[in-house]
Amino acid sequence: MHRNFHHEIDQLQKRLLTMSSMVEDRVRKACSVIESEDIELSKMIIKSDWEIDEMEIEIEEECLKIMALYQPVAKDLRFLVTIIKINNEMERIGDYAVQIAKRVKRLSDFERPQFAFNFQEMADKVVQELQTSIDALVHQDVNVAKQIFILDHDINDMRSTAYRTIVKEMDRAPKHATAFLNLYLVVRHLERIADRATNIAEDIIYMVEGEIVRKKIDFDRS
Repeated sequence: MHRNFHHEIDQLQKRLLTMSSMVEDRVRKACSVIESEDIELSKMIIKSDWEIDEMEIEIEEECLKIMALYQPVAKDLRFLVTIIKINNEMERIGDYAVQIAKRVKRLSDFERPQFAFNFQEMADKVVQELQTSIDALVHQDVNVAKQIFILDHDINDMRSTAYRTIVKEMDRAPKHATAFLNLYLVVRHLERIADRATNIAEDIIYMVEGEIVRKKIDFDRS
């Protein structure tokens, strides 16, 4: 039974990593359509959402089955609880990628206003944070996980800058208000992806060290 348990754990971890790769792919595609305004790719992202949703359900059901069958304790139980939490975070990240695609599709109905905010820079940071969280998961590396808190701070600053810029532009050009609102929602969805990646970092620290962390770690940002 001990051998079977660890075999099932290994298979479960592989399935989560497969799902994580799918989620990262969706996020990369969603970030690319912000600039390219590729409506066909946006539609593909929206239509493929079911794949991640189904995988999330399957992984959660498998975790619950293993818990019921083997009744793990201590580190093994902590691992399974963490897998359930990360699984949910990944599914939500996939949802935000879909929401970005929907906003881009909606923006195609309007004249897109130009203003001084670098969406690509923020999107690149978000992808970097998500990729870092997946790397930390693959290697169960606490030090890598902790670096995500620094990236998240930068992304929060970008979201605040975007908000101030968009409010100012809406006052200047109210006829573009709907487009500006959709652009801000794109920024907001990007930030939420980063927030979920931060949650994953916290979960990894808990899984490895048994410590519950809520962005309490200080870093030298110099």
